[in-house]
Amino acid sequence: SQSEQQILSSQLECVQSIKDGVLEEARCTQSDRVTLLPQQGSGAKTRTQNVLKLLQVETETLYNEGDSEDLYETNILYEREITKREVTGAEVTELVWKLCLAHSTSYETADLFMTLVFELRHLSLEALRAVWQRSSFKCRDNWQPLIDALPSCATEACVVLMKDLIASGEVEEDKVEYFFWSLSFIPNPTSGMIESLAPLLKSPRASQSCFLGVTALIHRFCLAHSSCDIVPAVQSVMRTLGKFLGGNCAVQDSEHLSKVRLALKAIGNAGLAAAALAPALRSCAALRSRPTQIRLAAVQAFRRLPCPARVSPLLPRLA
Repeated sequence: SQSEQQILSSQLECVQSIKDGVLEEARCTQSDRVTLLPQQGSGAKTRTQNVLKLLQVETETLYNEGDSEDLYETNILYEREITKREVTGAEVTELVWKLCLAHSTSYETADLFMTLVFELRHLSLEALRAVWQRSSFKCRDNWQPLIDALPSCATEACVVLMKDLIASGEVEEDKVEYFFWSLSFIPNPTSGMIESLAPLLKSPRASQSCFLGVTALIHRFCLAHSSCDIVPAVQSVMRTLGKFLGGNCAVQDSEHLSKVRLALKAIGNAGLAAAALAPALRSCAALRSRPTQIRLAAVQAFRRLPCPARVSPLLPRLA
């Protein structure tokens, strides 16, 4: 509004001198005025000048190819030196103790946590279970370092242990959700991971993140395995999802409708693995007696299916 007064006003002016495509000088002046009480005219003003000058130009230093033997090209993903020694459960347990004693916002804590994640990747399932027995305690503010580190571990042993802890009710709800969302970032999923997680979908308490996380894991698995639809663990998940559809997506009440919609989203998430469910999806989409949201979700579930199973045969029936 017009009654409001501007408290801070700033201005920056720069002049650059360029010769032969090279910046020789940059001269900048910045003015800042702060008005504390506009009606009384009180305030403060500053003026800052900066000058940057080119002093000299050096010719390019040539290097021998022999000097680049230790250089290599890589992407910008974080790298960590490969551990060549054998990691023991006792060492991992000691790391958890150190994390509990370290200050929560220190660089030491961040480094210890990263070390914990990378060393967990070297442990077998039996060793991980032994570590959990010794390190399941809570630190300050009810923090459990091992629970936070397991989703980032991304090995089959870590996934199986985390699934067991979830099934036994030893993981808090927010940590469970975080684990399911982290599944889509596992770089090299295995059939053992899928086999371990499949029973969770049958639980009445299975959340949306559980359905979408497991099927996102299957999608990434199928990208690396062209015949993923014949893998027993994948087939088990698809059968579970197919049962929610019941062949033609008939729904009894609003709660059942929500479950069917979630199953359709999960099927679309799974992609190639869901090719066998294409006939059921066609029925769900084509039947005009089904709710519009169910029919639309069924059409969207085709988005990652192979071309022969896609929605084109449906179009005349949907008109």
